[in-house]
Amino acid sequence: MENGEEMKIVVAITGASGIIYGVRLLKELKEHETYLIISKEAKKLLKHETNYSMDALKEMATEFYNEDEIESKLASGSFPCDAMVVAPCSLKTLSAIANGFAFNLITRAAICCLKEGKKLIVVPRETPLDLITLENMVKLRQAGAVILAAMPAFYIKPSSVEDLIDFIVGKIMDQLGIEHELYERWK
Repeated sequence: MENGEEMKIVVAITGASGIIYGVRLLKELKEHETYLIISKEAKKLLKHETNYSMDALKEMATEFYNEDEIESKLASGSFPCDAMVVAPCSLKTLSAIANGFAFNLITRAAICCLKEGKKLIVVPRETPLDLITLENMVKLRQAGAVILAAMPAFYIKPSSVEDLIDFIVGKIMDQLGIEHELYERWK
């Protein structure tokens, strides 16, 4: 995307630890149209891992959807979004997308992105990884998704947890083609 051009981005937050990645991403995307989908499990983690309320999260997005709103416009391949980011992406959601199992709005919207050739970025936050999960990641990559595991770098010389979060969110922004100053690039 050219600098300054507004994008339409679906942001899904699932029930994996690391919900702050999705929250921080929403803050960074304030100049763009964002369509937030949040899972039931993510709502629980929001309370457990952050000091943000659901109301605060909803205010960060252009539009908000619950995972069970399968009748929404986001469930159609004709919805004109530019990209979708699932951050964090639970292994349940990753597996469902990789295997074409559209059991909720998050997985349906992600599958629509793949079938329409739009950018899909999944941010799994799990370790260690079992063989089944690795195979599902390969399936998603082969289908065109970007697997952006939440693995922060240390060449940025982080001085806080926020620096590590910003690095991952910066990498997501890089994949979206959006300029940012979240971390200093390698020189």
